[in-house]
Amino acid sequence: MATTRTATTRWQGSLMEGSGTVSLDSSGVGTYDVSWPSRAEQPNGRTSPEELIAAAHASCYSMALSHGLAGAGTPPESVETRADVTFQPGEGITGIVLHVQARVPGLAADDFQAAAEDAKKNCPVSKALAGVDISLDADLVS
Repeated sequence: MATTRTATTRWQGSLMEGSGTVSLDSSGVGTYDVSWPSRAEQPNGRTSPEELIAAAHASCYSMALSHGLAGAGTPPESVETRADVTFQPGEGITGIVLHVQARVPGLAADDFQAAAEDAKKNCPVSKALAGVDISLDADLVS
């Protein structure tokens, strides 16, 4: 069954001097301030489209890796993923690095690396971001 998730941004003013809010409508978990300086300079308590993409990618990747590992008979005890999304004004998003640490009892390091790469390739957010260079730093922790 398909699902649709919704977010709304309300913006006032020009790009450089204006600001806005983004609300996560489907979940209702919050409304967050956004501005050009928070995107291209320092966050200063505001979010950016790239931070929201990083959150989506980190959570999707963690789910995909967990699912793949469990499906192979080696469910993880834990998966922690950080996504670093780089934004260059004038160029856009220039790259994403996924950093993952997982605790998977009984899994060989090579098998973990293969599962980590498969999750990177097949997570729905990775697929949606296929036009961006995505790299992976995956560590199996004991």
